[in-house]
Amino acid sequence: RFQIFIYFICAFQNISCGIHYLASVFMTVSPYHTCRPPGNVSRVLFHNISSWRLEDIWILFITGHEDHIIVQLQNGEVWELTSCHRFRRDDKSGLNYDYSGRKSGFPCVDGYVYDKSKWDSTVVTQWDLVCNREWFAKVIQPAFMVGVLLGAMIFGYLSDRIGRRFVLWSTSTGIFLFGLAVAFSFDYYSFMIARFLLAMSGSGYLVVVFVYVTEFIGMKSRTWACIQMHSFFAIGTMVVALTGYFVRTWWIYQIVLSTVTVPFVLCCWILPETPFWLLSEGRCEEAQKVVDTIAKWNRARSCKLSELLSLDLNGPVGNEPFEVKKHNLVDLFYDWNVGTKTLTIWLIWFTGCLGFYFFSLNSVNLGGNEYLNLFLMGAVEIPAYIFICLGMDSIGRRKVLVFSLISGALLCGVIMVIPKDYFIWTVVVTMAGKFAIGAAFGLIYLYTAELYPTMVRSLAVGSGSMVSRVGSIMAPFCVYLSSVWNFLPQLLVAILAFISGVLSLMLPETMGRPLATTWEEAAKQDTEKDNSGQSFPTTNNTALEKMEVIDSRVSGLSE
Repeated sequence: RFQIFIYFICAFQNISCGIHYLASVFMTVSPYHTCRPPGNVSRVLFHNISSWRLEDIWILFITGHEDHIIVQLQNGEVWELTSCHRFRRDDKSGLNYDYSGRKSGFPCVDGYVYDKSKWDSTVVTQWDLVCNREWFAKVIQPAFMVGVLLGAMIFGYLSDRIGRRFVLWSTSTGIFLFGLAVAFSFDYYSFMIARFLLAMSGSGYLVVVFVYVTEFIGMKSRTWACIQMHSFFAIGTMVVALTGYFVRTWWIYQIVLSTVTVPFVLCCWILPETPFWLLSEGRCEEAQKVVDTIAKWNRARSCKLSELLSLDLNGPVGNEPFEVKKHNLVDLFYDWNVGTKTLTIWLIWFTGCLGFYFFSLNSVNLGGNEYLNLFLMGAVEIPAYIFICLGMDSIGRRKVLVFSLISGALLCGVIMVIPKDYFIWTVVVTMAGKFAIGAAFGLIYLYTAELYPTMVRSLAVGSGSMVSRVGSIMAPFCVYLSSVWNFLPQLLVAILAFISGVLSLMLPETMGRPLATTWEEAAKQDTEKDNSGQSFPTTNNTALEKMEVIDSRVSGLSE
């Protein structure tokens, strides 16, 4: 009962993190626009269509006839308007669409007129982030992901120093407060600062919550529980789609999304600190109280930690009879084989994160209903995580990973040959691609941890997560590559996924094998790739893994 209660409280907050990671999909929509004329309009002409209001012309842009607009002002002047330029005709003789006379060009100093048929306002329309200011809008999501990277590094460290519970409290409060600050930003720069701090808070929560639930949940359910935490992140994506459909003003949309974190903020104070962290800090009596509380909730008999771990309640914790050596990134390149394995793992992390966010961010460009598209991109992740939970324990981690990556590459190729008018098939195949890439991205967390020995396991997972952040930063720019060639992003993801899938064939299978505690045992994994039933020598496993759990620094476990 206790573990279920803790798990679902923490998992609910994951929904909020998923929301803010993808909220910019609709918040930064750039609608059709044209330069605002320098006066009141009396008549509008677009090709052979005449109107009295400039706003009535937008329906024609949707059909693909975008061109310049002719307007006549109340003072008789005739202006040609384009999305980023405006020209005044020197000859006022008539309102004709075709004109070969002299005209004078002027900058769009009076602002822009936007199509409001879909969104009443977005960040783009709020601060005119179009034309020569378009790049301001394009860096909104990459800057957010830089905050995610920084937050993972800072809060992963802090959780080991000041405790998991305090970091969960502070990051959750930050998610709520900075989420509201984004909505009430008074200019673009305050908006970006608030979003950056929001990203750091959300990333910090995701890093610590995986460690937190792992330290409470027993080995029997740990794998399923940790992987299914990603499913709640996917629910957040679905909430973004639903909110975007019903709320079309960006700052109200942001406020609504920020309220999702309120239930957790109100009840997070009841979350206890994990016994493992308390023991690592020498606070044995507090750890014993938490264990007693767990036993009371679960209607089970408590245990004495001093007896279980052979610790002296009056002495320091963790006085192991061996000295633990400090390790750094260089240790992930221990020799040629380990270095090759590390580079392969990093490529998979990068590809998985790049593809994961590319499919989500690009969903609004697939055609049809963009809200339904994003909802489906989130919904398809849930069966993907169920698939890897079932597959990795039946056919093996490596086979599931290779299948997911190669399938993702092939599906990207299929997307490229689907005719543009068949957008329904494009959405279906894109969902399948998101399923495959999402499965690979969800599996690589556990697989990385199993491939490395105890002394560098946390370092391997943390470094892989840092590399994946680079992929998430590049994902928005990958979407923008479609302006060069419509299918260039899919081609890039397909190439990376295919290469990653082929290189994954060289990795060892870890299903059914005990975790390696030394480089020698890890090397034996590499030489026995196909014998998944082979067990390794387990000398000192108990002591080393006790040390690892008490000093659990699985920093980087974030979406």
